[in-house]
Amino acid sequence: MCGLQGLSYKLSPYHEDVKAQVCRPSLPVTNALVDPCYTPCGMATEPLRFPNLVTGNARNPQHAARAALYTRYTPFEWANSSLNQYNEADTNRNFSERLRCEAMRVMKETEEKTAVAQRESGRRLGERITDTTFWRNEVATELENMLAETSRLQDTRRALEKAIQDCEPPLHIAQENLYHREGRQGIDLVHDQVEQSLLSEVEQLRSCQCRLKHLHQRVCDQLRCNRAAQQELELDVKSKESALGIDNVAHQLSNFSRGINYYGGIEKYDNTLTSPDSWAENSNRNCQRSQNERIKSAQLRADADNLINTCSNEIWNAWGSTNNSFSRRVAETLEAKGKLQMHLHKVQKEIFDEEKNIEMLRKAILDKSKPLKVAHTRLEGRSHRRAVELCKDDAYNALVHEVHDLEHSLNQLHRKLEEAEAQHQQLLYTQSNLESDLRLKVNSLFIDREKCMGMRRSFPINATIKY
Repeated sequence: MCGLQGLSYKLSPYHEDVKAQVCRPSLPVTNALVDPCYTPCGMATEPLRFPNLVTGNARNPQHAARAALYTRYTPFEWANSSLNQYNEADTNRNFSERLRCEAMRVMKETEEKTAVAQRESGRRLGERITDTTFWRNEVATELENMLAETSRLQDTRRALEKAIQDCEPPLHIAQENLYHREGRQGIDLVHDQVEQSLLSEVEQLRSCQCRLKHLHQRVCDQLRCNRAAQQELELDVKSKESALGIDNVAHQLSNFSRGINYYGGIEKYDNTLTSPDSWAENSNRNCQRSQNERIKSAQLRADADNLINTCSNEIWNAWGSTNNSFSRRVAETLEAKGKLQMHLHKVQKEIFDEEKNIEMLRKAILDKSKPLKVAHTRLEGRSHRRAVELCKDDAYNALVHEVHDLEHSLNQLHRKLEEAEAQHQQLLYTQSNLESDLRLKVNSLFIDREKCMGMRRSFPINATIKY
């Protein structure tokens, strides 16, 4: 502001005040950072305004000529400026004409290209709809086949479960038979053919159950695989039906359709996940997996039918073999019982005869006592003879011989009586053994014929071959 003092016009009082404020030396600011509302003394609070040097109060032509030296042109420059304007106008008109012709050509070309591109897009959409419809039908057909196969496999699973449950009654009966046969006593606790058949039947039933359970687990795993393949097919069918709906709507759109609109940058938004090859390969892979699972499922169903029939035949054969063993064992026991009864009857008769024999021996011994007393009395009486009369005569010898004979006879009779009594005791012991053995046979017959065979009169499974 101090450099403006040489101007010829007079400043207004407002501008002189501004000049004084600008030229005044600045005061040191010490509290500017402490108080943001602090204003130094003498500082202007209004914006600074400079005078209009061209249109001031002392305006005149001389001053304007001196102040605007760069707004003056020469006549040559003026003429050249006109020629330049003419040439620029001709150039712009020619360029505009060429632009119009080029624009017309471009409009025709773009119109044709747009129509061709739209037709090509419509044709491609139609081909895509055809391809999608073909794969949708293929996947839907495979899905129907998979659903039917899954239903048949579920029937097979239920048949296996029923077969596993049907193994329980024969197994329970066989175990009950083994438990009841533990009630046999004495010598009848024999590891006979019946027990071997029962143990074999139990082992056979448990083996059948184990095989059926293993195959049941495989069928359950296959059902899970079938449901996984079925889910993929269902998702594929839903996706294709949704895509068909979208593509049909897109194929039916035209330039005069309602609902068409601009979507800025949509051509740059690429959210595709597959290519045409991988898209077809995905559907083909789903169908192929479903076919493979159906093949495995059909094989499992065949294996399950064969195993059920095999197990049923094995169980039936084991059941029949055990029943035959029971029948043979019952017949053997009946035969043994009959023989025991016959021998018991003979032993009882022999005991009766032996008791009579013992009584006769005792009577014979008793009968020998009086003759012995007579002989002893005679000898004792003759021992009282005197002197030479004590002669060892024939009478004495006869009496002594008679006494010896009687004593020998008594000894023989006593030995026979002891032997008879011992034999009588042996016969009683034999009778007791026979009666005990007969009781054992009766108990075994009751167990085998009544308890065991009573439980095995009818096969506990209704349908033994087909479920």
